[in-house]
Amino acid sequence: MSEENEAATAEAKLTHAAAEEIPTSLSPLVDFSSVLSQVEEVDGSGQDETTVEESPQPEDKEALPDVSDDHSWYVIHCYSGYENKVKHNLLQRIETMQMQDQIFAVEVPTEDEIEVKEGKRRTVQRRIFPGYILVQMKMNDDSWYVVRNTPGVTGFVGMGTKPTPLRTDEVHGIMRRMEAEAPKIKVTFRSGQKVRIIDGPFNDFMGIVDEIDIDKAKVRVLVSFFGRETPVELDFLQVEKM
Repeated sequence: MSEENEAATAEAKLTHAAAEEIPTSLSPLVDFSSVLSQVEEVDGSGQDETTVEESPQPEDKEALPDVSDDHSWYVIHCYSGYENKVKHNLLQRIETMQMQDQIFAVEVPTEDEIEVKEGKRRTVQRRIFPGYILVQMKMNDDSWYVVRNTPGVTGFVGMGTKPTPLRTDEVHGIMRRMEAEAPKIKVTFRSGQKVRIIDGPFNDFMGIVDEIDIDKAKVRVLVSFFGRETPVELDFLQVEKM
């Protein structure tokens, strides 16, 4: 069997195996250009959630390679929640089809986030752009074919049928988000909601959120003492939504 036939057979097997693990329904996608316009703003993953930065904690993080004259960063749509699986599929296709000289990097941008769940604090990695993957490549018919036909990829971001590369300032904005030394604190409560205090002298007390100070990462909670509501100022990580 020739090398071309062997490569084609390997690609077919890989595509079939990968496709079996990718769902056929696609979650709604947001406009990526509008997402990019907010890369330096405070970002939340839900209507009632906010994220703020905690004090810096130095940590080595892998950055995006910079833009070059002969290749650029492009954005592809994928199935939301399957970004890492699609990235794995694409990396396998690049290796199988020997496209390392045309497709150089595949990244799912993430950032560290601190969340409090069931009274426990933990640091998790959150996807910055759910439903999107960044690919650094030389754009031509061959490289386009390899990326576009990867199981789970639903298309390139661009005008019409032409993929549009990210601008240098857009790449740098994403890099700053990925390299941020200060983890973000996920705030899942809002004014008027009932919360439970999980740390400090008022541990296990219930209260109502009266005011949220994003800049200071503080929340004022109204706690009932002897039938009277008393305001108590707490850190975000000292309370959790009920």
